[in-house]
Amino acid sequence: MTEWLISIEGTETGHQAALVLALMAALLHAVFGALQKGRHDPWLARGAIDFCYLIMAIPFVFFVVPWPEAHMWPIFAAVWLIHVIYKLLQAWTYTKGAYTVVYPVVRGTGPLFTVFGAYLLFGETFSATQWVGIVVLLAGIFGLAVYNMIFLISERDTLHAALGLAVLTGLFVALYTTYDAYGIRATANPFTFLAWFFMIDGFVMPIIASARWWRMADRPTLGPLMVRGLVGGLVAPLSFGAIMMATRLDKVGEAAVLRETSTVFAAIIGWLFLKETVGPRRIALMALIALGAVIVEMGG
Repeated sequence: MTEWLISIEGTETGHQAALVLALMAALLHAVFGALQKGRHDPWLARGAIDFCYLIMAIPFVFFVVPWPEAHMWPIFAAVWLIHVIYKLLQAWTYTKGAYTVVYPVVRGTGPLFTVFGAYLLFGETFSATQWVGIVVLLAGIFGLAVYNMIFLISERDTLHAALGLAVLTGLFVALYTTYDAYGIRATANPFTFLAWFFMIDGFVMPIIASARWWRMADRPTLGPLMVRGLVGGLVAPLSFGAIMMATRLDKVGEAAVLRETSTVFAAIIGWLFLKETVGPRRIALMALIALGAVIVEMGG
């Protein structure tokens, strides 16, 4: 499997595989976001999820994948720091604003910053047609956020803070997407990077979540919380692993843009499971997001 993946890097087969992986990551990332924003406190949910995928990663780190090369340790340190800041910002954002308002803003700013980061770090460029697709996709994403903000938002008193945090979180989405792409390309075996990433990435949030749980006057039952953590612990490696692998096989910026069709899946999940309203205008905006992604793909 590893040899085959490495052999298709930069080929048409690799491009098609990256497309499938990016869209899979989009669906799973929306599921992951809903798991963190759902019935439990976002900090507790993220702590449970991170603890579960840390435990799952340990046997792969020590018994399955090759040991990282020496030059990977400072890369892992930087990756860890970027993701810790991202997760703190993400949890803080979810405590301030409705899922269907802040999620589109985070996911809309992320690919825009990533496109520029991919140009600076990897020299990637987009065609004029692809830029049209990016504009269409972002118009749909931010249009969805504005619509939700006007008609659906209940946290009016924290709206400005939520939007500011969402933009800042989007910046760190771009930072981790670009730097993770650099990291997964820096090692001979991509699964070495993925296994070590999920082990080291899982250390901080369980500590924060535990401290928060102990301070709560009305502590939630740990059983349902850990079930959510287990589901998230299974979804996370598939979601984040898929997008990281896509950035190794093909263009970082293109994979990042295609992943943001997750906004469409997030709106559907918000409607089905979080009981958030979906009407014809929101459906039209979601169609605009999907159209932008198609244009980006067709223009490549």
